[in-house]
Amino acid sequence: MPRHPAIELDDTDRSIINRIQSDFPAVARPYAVVADELSLDEATVIARVARLKEAGIIRRIGGNFAPDRLGFVSTLCAARVPGEKVDDFAQEVNRYPGVTHNYLREHAYNVWFTFIAETREEIVQNLADIRAATGITDILDLPATSVYKIRAEFKVGREE
Repeated sequence: MPRHPAIELDDTDRSIINRIQSDFPAVARPYAVVADELSLDEATVIARVARLKEAGIIRRIGGNFAPDRLGFVSTLCAARVPGEKVDDFAQEVNRYPGVTHNYLREHAYNVWFTFIAETREEIVQNLADIRAATGITDILDLPATSVYKIRAEFKVGREE
């Protein structure tokens, strides 16, 4: 996965991260709502979120939807990627808007990612394109037969 320069998180960064992980305000000015709740100003929250995104601490801010309820299909993919090619492979995978996230695992299939599209055929074609662009051909395509949504929230606190 792409590497970013390390930054030090202060208490304000931690508070913002903890607040925006779930129940992000669905209003015209969400950062103003967050700022008000944290006794900050909107410009500070926006600047800090931009800094955290640039540093790779925040990868994306967006909604999560049940693909099947919107008429989409989804799959979990696992790829066997040599260590020296992981960053380039992840960059290629992340170019596709249907990829919601990817992550490294300690396993022969070391890069896993989810893919959502309007049709199975679109996913199959996108995976073929990724294989062609990266030279990585060993990619498992594990279509969802059941969808389980979990609330993945990670409390960011001080290391003591």
